[in-house]
Amino acid sequence: MSLTTRLRHSLTYSHRVATHLHHFYSTSSILSQNSSTPLSSKSKTRSALSLLKSEQNPHKILEICHAASLSPESHLDRIAFSVAISKLSESNHFDTIRQFLDDLLTSRPDLKTERFASHAIVLYGQAKMIPQAIDTFKRIRDLGFPRTVKSLNALLFACLLAKDYKELNRVFIEFPKFYEIQPNLDTFNTVIKGFSESGSTSSGYSVLAEMERKSVKPNATTFGNLLAGFYKEEKFEDVGKVLKLMENHGVNRGIGTYNIRIQSLCKLKKSSEAKALMDGMLSRGMKPNSDTYSHLIHGFCKEGDLEEGKKLLKSMKSRGFQPSSDCYYSLVYFLCQGKDFDAALSIAKESMEKGWVPNFGTMKSLVEGLVGVSKVDEAREVIKQVKEKVTKNVEMWDEIEAGLPQ
Repeated sequence: MSLTTRLRHSLTYSHRVATHLHHFYSTSSILSQNSSTPLSSKSKTRSALSLLKSEQNPHKILEICHAASLSPESHLDRIAFSVAISKLSESNHFDTIRQFLDDLLTSRPDLKTERFASHAIVLYGQAKMIPQAIDTFKRIRDLGFPRTVKSLNALLFACLLAKDYKELNRVFIEFPKFYEIQPNLDTFNTVIKGFSESGSTSSGYSVLAEMERKSVKPNATTFGNLLAGFYKEEKFEDVGKVLKLMENHGVNRGIGTYNIRIQSLCKLKKSSEAKALMDGMLSRGMKPNSDTYSHLIHGFCKEGDLEEGKKLLKSMKSRGFQPSSDCYYSLVYFLCQGKDFDAALSIAKESMEKGWVPNFGTMKSLVEGLVGVSKVDEAREVIKQVKEKVTKNVEMWDEIEAGLPQ
């Protein structure tokens, strides 16, 4: 080899190394924001999440994800994956989603598992890319690992996320037999949920019969999905049948079942009936939880009974239950809609003291309402508190504050 050739090879190799190092340091600096301290895995994900929420450029979204080395093993990483896919699908970058997930499946040895393939299938469902979800399911063995009920359930759940109920039903009927996979409890529960969401809850009875044939015992989730569907379709006779079936199968009607019934009644604007259910729980010594009260508060407020909503919050606290953020958010929103700005202000302050700030639209409505009843100082104080706790929309709050009467 001549000296010139050797020099050319040496320069090419040096360029590749320099390019790789530049990419490594640039992607690392994306997350560390020029900090000299190496980030832990959890810190990388937190930084990635923060950047993803405000990023719109698809290439930068991918850079952030690659820099964080996300893995479905971590709950926080799964959230980051979900945020990234949401951002890309909202801007119709479907090819980018496919390339991103395919590259991860084939280029990262730690992700060549059924667990990640199943997660990729669910992410495709989130983006409503069901053909790609099915293709990934079919390719699992080609990627070098077995196909089990885990990936089948991921595919059914993807169809559920995409609200593609026709395909969900087809996968359920055809795939277990074709791919020799035995359905389990999660399989049946997902299918029943699909029937309930699509207005075909009665089809769930045939699924229950199949579960019995295959000796798969239904649980509270099975019956909860049926109850939610029958309430939605206002088939109250079937609600009674399902409750009887629960008894026959020895499944306890716990707080989760009551909450499904209470929420369903509130959605039907039958909040008084829902409250009667909770009163029945209390009389039997069963304790409601913050979700129970949240459903009732939202239900009564939506029906225009703001006084009952306020009473429920008070009753909840007097019984020693801690209100959730949703309880506060619902009340502040509906009280502003009902022009009860004094009560809305009091509840908003209590919420913010706990670190829970209602969304921008609700707080803007509160500020404008306070100004409308000549409580400008209170409005100014609300803006100050919001800006202290939330960094988002600061410029918009500055603009609103500047427009307040002097």
